[in-house]
Amino acid sequence: MVWWWAIIVILGTVFGVLAVAALSTMLERRLLGFFQDRPGPNRVGPFGLLQVAADAIKMLFKQDWIPPFADKPVFFIAPIIGFLAVLISFGMIPITPSWSVAGHLNVGLLWVFGMMGLHVYSVVLGGWSSNNKFALLGAMRATAQMISYEVFMGLSLLGVVMTAGSFALSDIVEAQKHVWFVIPQCLGAVVFFIAGIAETHRLPFDLPEGENELGAGYHTEYSSMKFGMFFLAEYAGMALIACLVTALYLGGWAGPILPPVVWFVVKAFLLLCFFILLRTALPRPRYDQLMAFGWKVLLPLSLLNTLVTGAVLLLRAGA
Repeated sequence: MVWWWAIIVILGTVFGVLAVAALSTMLERRLLGFFQDRPGPNRVGPFGLLQVAADAIKMLFKQDWIPPFADKPVFFIAPIIGFLAVLISFGMIPITPSWSVAGHLNVGLLWVFGMMGLHVYSVVLGGWSSNNKFALLGAMRATAQMISYEVFMGLSLLGVVMTAGSFALSDIVEAQKHVWFVIPQCLGAVVFFIAGIAETHRLPFDLPEGENELGAGYHTEYSSMKFGMFFLAEYAGMALIACLVTALYLGGWAGPILPPVVWFVVKAFLLLCFFILLRTALPRPRYDQLMAFGWKVLLPLSLLNTLVTGAVLLLRAGA
Protein backbone atom coordinates (compact mmCIF):
# COMPACT_ATOMS: atom_id res chain seq x y z
CA MET A 1 0.00 0.00 0.00
CA VAL A 2 1.49 3.32 -1.09
CA TRP A 3 1.80 5.98 1.58
CA TRP A 4 -0.78 8.42 0.16
CA TRP A 5 -3.43 5.71 -0.15
CA ALA A 6 -2.68 4.58 3.41
CA ILE A 7 -3.27 8.15 4.67
CA ILE A 8 -6.56 8.36 2.74
CA VAL A 9 -7.74 5.03 4.19
CA ILE A 10 -6.81 6.03 7.76
CA LEU A 11 -8.49 9.46 7.56
CA GLY A 12 -11.51 8.02 5.78
CA THR A 13 -11.91 5.34 8.46
CA VAL A 14 -11.60 7.84 11.33
CA PHE A 15 -14.09 10.35 9.91
CA GLY A 16 -16.34 7.53 8.74
CA VAL A 17 -16.57 6.12 12.27
CA LEU A 18 -17.32 9.58 13.68
CA ALA A 19 -20.03 10.13 11.08
CA VAL A 20 -21.61 6.72 11.63
CA ALA A 21 -21.61 7.15 15.42
CA ALA A 22 -23.29 10.56 15.12
CA LEU A 23 -25.82 9.55 12.47
CA SER A 24 -26.70 6.38 14.38
CA THR A 25 -28.33 8.55 17.04
CA MET A 26 -30.65 9.99 14.38
CA LEU A 27 -31.25 6.57 12.85
CA GLU A 28 -32.21 5.17 16.24
CA ARG A 29 -34.71 7.94 16.95
CA ARG A 30 -36.34 7.66 13.54
CA LEU A 31 -36.60 3.88 13.72
CA LEU A 32 -37.89 3.95 17.30
CA GLY A 33 -40.56 6.38 16.15
CA PHE A 34 -41.46 4.05 13.27
CA PHE A 35 -41.54 0.93 15.45
CA GLN A 36 -43.61 2.66 18.15
CA ASP A 37 -45.99 4.39 15.71
CA ARG A 38 -44.96 7.97 16.51
CA PRO A 39 -43.27 10.71 14.44
CA GLY A 40 -39.79 10.79 15.96
CA PRO A 41 -37.63 13.94 15.63
CA ASN A 42 -39.16 16.19 12.97
CA ARG A 43 -38.67 19.78 14.16
CA VAL A 44 -35.02 20.67 13.44
CA GLY A 45 -34.39 21.04 9.72
CA PRO A 46 -36.30 19.31 6.92
CA PHE A 47 -37.72 15.99 8.20
CA GLY A 48 -35.67 16.49 11.38
CA LEU A 49 -32.40 15.79 9.56
CA LEU A 50 -30.50 18.49 11.47
CA GLN A 51 -31.27 16.96 14.87
CA VAL A 52 -27.75 15.50 15.04
CA ALA A 53 -26.20 18.95 14.51
CA ALA A 54 -28.53 20.44 17.16
CA ASP A 55 -27.50 17.75 19.66
CA ALA A 56 -23.80 18.36 18.95
CA ILE A 57 -24.17 22.13 19.44
CA LYS A 58 -26.12 21.58 22.65
CA MET A 59 -23.43 19.29 24.07
CA LEU A 60 -20.60 21.66 23.09
CA PHE A 61 -22.20 24.61 24.87
CA LYS A 62 -23.38 22.84 28.00
CA GLN A 63 -21.43 23.57 31.16
CA ASP A 64 -18.49 21.18 31.46
CA TRP A 65 -18.79 20.64 35.20
CA ILE A 66 -16.31 18.48 37.10
CA PRO A 67 -17.39 17.54 40.64
CA PRO A 68 -15.03 18.96 43.29
CA PHE A 69 -14.80 15.52 44.93
CA ALA A 70 -13.75 13.75 41.69
CA ASP A 71 -10.26 12.52 40.74
CA LYS A 72 -9.90 15.14 38.00
CA PRO A 73 -7.14 13.62 35.77
CA VAL A 74 -8.77 10.18 35.73
CA PHE A 75 -12.24 11.74 35.38
CA PHE A 76 -11.02 13.59 32.27
CA ILE A 77 -9.25 10.69 30.55
CA ALA A 78 -11.86 7.95 31.15
CA PRO A 79 -14.24 8.81 28.26
CA ILE A 80 -11.28 9.35 25.91
CA ILE A 81 -10.00 5.83 26.58
CA GLY A 82 -13.37 4.32 25.71
CA PHE A 83 -13.80 6.13 22.43
CA LEU A 84 -10.19 5.60 21.30
CA ALA A 85 -10.41 1.87 22.05
CA VAL A 86 -13.44 1.51 19.77
CA LEU A 87 -11.97 3.78 17.10
CA ILE A 88 -8.67 1.87 16.93
CA SER A 89 -10.55 -1.42 16.64
CA PHE A 90 -12.01 -0.27 13.32
CA GLY A 91 -8.51 -0.35 11.85
CA MET A 92 -8.78 -4.16 11.65
CA ILE A 93 -12.10 -4.18 9.77
CA PRO A 94 -11.73 -4.93 6.03
CA ILE A 95 -14.51 -2.93 4.34
CA THR A 96 -13.38 -4.01 0.85
CA PRO A 97 -10.32 -5.89 -0.45
CA SER A 98 -8.53 -2.54 -0.87
CA TRP A 99 -10.06 -0.47 1.99
CA SER A 100 -8.63 -1.54 5.32
CA VAL A 101 -6.10 0.06 7.64
CA ALA A 102 -4.67 -3.25 8.88
CA GLY A 103 -7.20 -5.91 7.87
CA HIS A 104 -4.39 -8.26 6.75
CA LEU A 105 -2.69 -8.19 10.17
CA ASN A 106 -2.26 -11.82 11.22
CA VAL A 107 -3.39 -11.07 14.78
CA GLY A 108 -6.18 -8.68 13.79
CA LEU A 109 -8.93 -10.47 15.70
CA LEU A 110 -6.79 -10.63 18.83
CA TRP A 111 -6.10 -6.90 18.48
CA VAL A 112 -9.83 -6.17 18.37
CA PHE A 113 -10.40 -8.18 21.54
CA GLY A 114 -7.48 -6.44 23.21
CA MET A 115 -9.01 -3.04 22.44
CA MET A 116 -12.43 -4.19 23.63
CA GLY A 117 -10.78 -5.27 26.87
CA LEU A 118 -9.20 -1.82 27.15
CA HIS A 119 -12.68 -0.28 26.85
CA VAL A 120 -13.48 -1.77 30.26
CA TYR A 121 -10.99 0.66 31.82
CA SER A 122 -13.02 3.58 30.49
CA VAL A 123 -16.12 2.38 32.30
CA VAL A 124 -14.54 1.42 35.61
CA LEU A 125 -12.33 4.52 35.78
CA GLY A 126 -15.25 6.79 34.88
CA GLY A 127 -17.36 5.40 37.72
CA TRP A 128 -14.51 5.25 40.25
CA SER A 129 -13.11 8.73 39.54
CA SER A 130 -16.54 10.33 40.00
CA ASN A 131 -16.41 9.45 43.72
CA ASN A 132 -20.15 8.82 43.56
CA LYS A 133 -21.50 5.60 45.04
CA PHE A 134 -24.17 5.19 42.35
CA ALA A 135 -21.64 5.76 39.55
CA LEU A 136 -19.24 3.30 41.19
CA LEU A 137 -21.98 0.69 41.54
CA GLY A 138 -22.88 1.13 37.87
CA ALA A 139 -19.20 0.83 36.90
CA MET A 140 -18.82 -2.40 38.88
CA ARG A 141 -21.90 -3.90 37.24
CA ALA A 142 -20.69 -2.80 33.80
CA THR A 143 -17.22 -4.22 34.38
CA ALA A 144 -18.53 -7.62 35.51
CA GLN A 145 -20.91 -7.71 32.56
CA MET A 146 -18.30 -6.74 29.95
CA ILE A 147 -15.55 -9.06 31.20
CA SER A 148 -17.98 -11.99 31.47
CA TYR A 149 -19.45 -11.58 28.01
CA GLU A 150 -16.02 -11.09 26.45
CA VAL A 151 -15.33 -14.71 27.45
CA PHE A 152 -18.36 -15.92 25.49
CA MET A 153 -17.49 -13.73 22.52
CA GLY A 154 -13.99 -15.16 22.33
CA LEU A 155 -15.11 -18.77 22.66
CA SER A 156 -17.84 -18.32 20.05
CA LEU A 157 -15.20 -17.19 17.52
CA LEU A 158 -12.97 -20.23 17.93
CA GLY A 159 -15.04 -22.11 15.37
CA VAL A 160 -14.57 -19.33 12.81
CA VAL A 161 -10.82 -19.16 13.44
CA MET A 162 -10.43 -22.93 13.17
CA THR A 163 -12.43 -23.06 9.94
CA ALA A 164 -10.62 -20.13 8.30
CA GLY A 165 -7.21 -21.05 9.74
CA SER A 166 -6.31 -17.43 10.45
CA PHE A 167 -6.84 -14.55 12.89
CA ALA A 168 -6.66 -11.97 10.06
CA LEU A 169 -10.12 -10.62 9.31
CA SER A 170 -9.38 -10.30 5.59
CA ASP A 171 -8.44 -14.00 5.47
CA ILE A 172 -11.66 -14.89 7.29
CA VAL A 173 -13.70 -12.95 4.71
CA GLU A 174 -11.84 -14.66 1.86
CA ALA A 175 -12.56 -18.06 3.43
CA GLN A 176 -16.30 -17.39 2.98
CA LYS A 177 -16.23 -17.38 -0.83
CA HIS A 178 -18.28 -20.55 -1.12
CA VAL A 179 -20.47 -20.39 1.99
CA TRP A 180 -20.93 -17.72 4.65
CA PHE A 181 -19.89 -18.84 8.12
CA VAL A 182 -23.33 -17.92 9.49
CA ILE A 183 -24.54 -21.27 8.07
CA PRO A 184 -21.98 -23.75 9.50
CA GLN A 185 -21.33 -21.51 12.52
CA CYS A 186 -24.95 -20.48 13.18
CA LEU A 187 -24.68 -21.29 16.90
CA GLY A 188 -21.47 -19.30 17.26
CA ALA A 189 -23.00 -16.39 15.34
CA VAL A 190 -25.98 -16.21 17.71
CA VAL A 191 -23.74 -16.36 20.80
CA PHE A 192 -21.40 -13.72 19.38
CA PHE A 193 -24.22 -11.31 18.53
CA ILE A 194 -25.89 -11.67 21.95
CA ALA A 195 -22.54 -11.16 23.68
CA GLY A 196 -21.93 -8.10 21.45
CA ILE A 197 -25.21 -6.56 22.63
CA ALA A 198 -24.18 -7.04 26.25
CA GLU A 199 -20.67 -5.76 25.52
CA THR A 200 -22.06 -2.45 24.22
CA HIS A 201 -24.60 -2.13 27.11
CA ARG A 202 -27.48 -1.97 24.66
CA LEU A 203 -31.04 -2.82 25.59
CA PRO A 204 -32.11 -5.26 26.82
CA PHE A 205 -28.66 -5.58 28.45
CA ASP A 206 -28.19 -1.98 29.60
CA LEU A 207 -28.02 -3.00 33.26
CA PRO A 208 -25.07 -0.65 34.08
CA GLU A 209 -27.45 2.25 33.33
CA GLY A 210 -30.54 0.90 35.08
CA GLU A 211 -32.54 4.09 35.64
CA ASN A 212 -34.59 2.71 38.53
CA GLU A 213 -31.65 2.17 40.85
CA LEU A 214 -28.55 3.81 39.35
CA GLY A 215 -29.60 7.01 37.61
CA ALA A 216 -27.32 7.12 34.58
CA GLY A 217 -24.91 4.51 35.90
CA TYR A 218 -21.16 4.97 35.57
CA HIS A 219 -21.45 8.35 33.80
CA THR A 220 -23.86 9.93 36.30
CA GLU A 221 -21.48 12.81 37.11
CA TYR A 222 -20.48 13.56 33.50
CA SER A 223 -21.72 16.49 31.44
CA SER A 224 -21.06 18.30 28.15
CA MET A 225 -18.75 16.57 25.64
CA LYS A 226 -17.37 14.12 28.20
CA PHE A 227 -20.89 12.77 28.54
CA GLY A 228 -21.17 12.89 24.74
CA MET A 229 -18.00 10.84 24.27
CA PHE A 230 -19.43 7.98 26.31
CA PHE A 231 -22.44 7.93 24.00
CA LEU A 232 -20.31 8.25 20.88
CA ALA A 233 -18.33 5.24 22.11
CA GLU A 234 -21.58 3.32 22.64
CA TYR A 235 -22.89 4.01 19.14
CA ALA A 236 -19.47 3.40 17.59
CA GLY A 237 -19.41 0.11 19.53
CA MET A 238 -22.75 -0.83 17.96
CA ALA A 239 -21.27 -0.16 14.52
CA LEU A 240 -18.14 -2.17 15.42
CA ILE A 241 -20.17 -5.23 16.45
CA ALA A 242 -22.26 -4.92 13.27
CA CYS A 243 -19.08 -4.74 11.15
CA LEU A 244 -17.52 -7.69 12.99
CA VAL A 245 -20.61 -9.86 12.47
CA THR A 246 -20.61 -8.84 8.80
CA ALA A 247 -16.94 -9.74 8.33
CA LEU A 248 -16.92 -12.89 10.46
CA TYR A 249 -20.25 -14.50 9.58
CA LEU A 250 -21.93 -12.74 6.63
CA GLY A 251 -19.17 -12.87 4.04
CA GLY A 252 -17.94 -9.30 4.48
CA TRP A 253 -17.91 -7.52 1.13
CA ALA A 254 -18.98 -10.65 -0.81
CA GLY A 255 -22.07 -10.41 -2.98
CA PRO A 256 -23.17 -10.43 -6.63
CA ILE A 257 -23.44 -7.50 -9.08
CA LEU A 258 -23.11 -4.61 -6.60
CA PRO A 259 -19.70 -3.18 -5.59
CA PRO A 260 -18.08 -4.74 -2.48
CA VAL A 261 -18.44 -1.60 -0.36
CA VAL A 262 -22.20 -1.54 -1.00
CA TRP A 263 -22.63 -5.12 0.19
CA PHE A 264 -20.61 -4.49 3.35
CA VAL A 265 -22.52 -1.29 4.19
CA VAL A 266 -25.93 -2.87 3.54
CA LYS A 267 -25.20 -5.87 5.77
CA ALA A 268 -23.83 -3.71 8.60
CA PHE A 269 -26.76 -1.25 8.26
CA LEU A 270 -29.35 -4.02 8.57
CA LEU A 271 -27.61 -5.32 11.69
CA LEU A 272 -27.66 -1.81 13.18
CA CYS A 273 -31.40 -1.64 12.51
CA PHE A 274 -31.80 -4.99 14.28
CA PHE A 275 -29.85 -3.58 17.27
CA ILE A 276 -32.42 -0.78 17.47
CA LEU A 277 -35.39 -3.11 16.98
CA LEU A 278 -34.31 -5.11 20.05
CA ARG A 279 -34.60 -1.94 22.12
CA THR A 280 -38.32 -1.71 21.35
CA ALA A 281 -39.09 -5.42 21.45
CA LEU A 282 -37.47 -6.84 24.58
CA PRO A 283 -37.76 -5.95 28.28
CA ARG A 284 -34.74 -5.50 30.52
CA PRO A 285 -33.89 -8.57 32.66
CA ARG A 286 -32.61 -8.43 36.22
CA TYR A 287 -28.85 -8.26 36.67
CA ASP A 288 -28.62 -11.76 38.20
CA GLN A 289 -30.63 -13.11 35.24
CA LEU A 290 -28.20 -11.48 32.82
CA MET A 291 -25.14 -13.01 34.47
CA ALA A 292 -26.81 -16.41 34.89
CA PHE A 293 -27.82 -16.41 31.21
CA GLY A 294 -24.20 -15.79 30.22
CA TRP A 295 -22.51 -18.40 32.40
CA LYS A 296 -25.24 -21.07 32.32
CA VAL A 297 -26.43 -20.77 28.70
CA LEU A 298 -23.96 -18.91 26.46
CA LEU A 299 -20.82 -20.52 27.91
CA PRO A 300 -21.99 -24.13 27.34
CA LEU A 301 -23.29 -23.23 23.87
CA SER A 302 -20.00 -21.61 22.84
CA LEU A 303 -18.02 -24.60 24.15
CA LEU A 304 -20.37 -26.97 22.31
CA ASN A 305 -19.88 -25.00 19.10
CA THR A 306 -16.09 -25.22 19.50
CA LEU A 307 -16.16 -28.99 20.17
CA VAL A 308 -18.46 -29.75 17.23
CA THR A 309 -16.40 -27.58 14.86
CA GLY A 310 -13.17 -29.26 15.96
CA ALA A 311 -14.69 -32.73 15.52
CA VAL A 312 -15.97 -31.91 12.02
CA LEU A 313 -12.60 -30.50 10.94
CA LEU A 314 -10.79 -33.59 12.27
CA LEU A 315 -13.18 -35.91 10.44
CA ARG A 316 -12.68 -34.00 7.20
CA ALA A 317 -8.90 -34.12 7.63
CA GLY A 318 -9.05 -37.87 8.25
CA ALA A 319 -11.29 -38.42 5.22
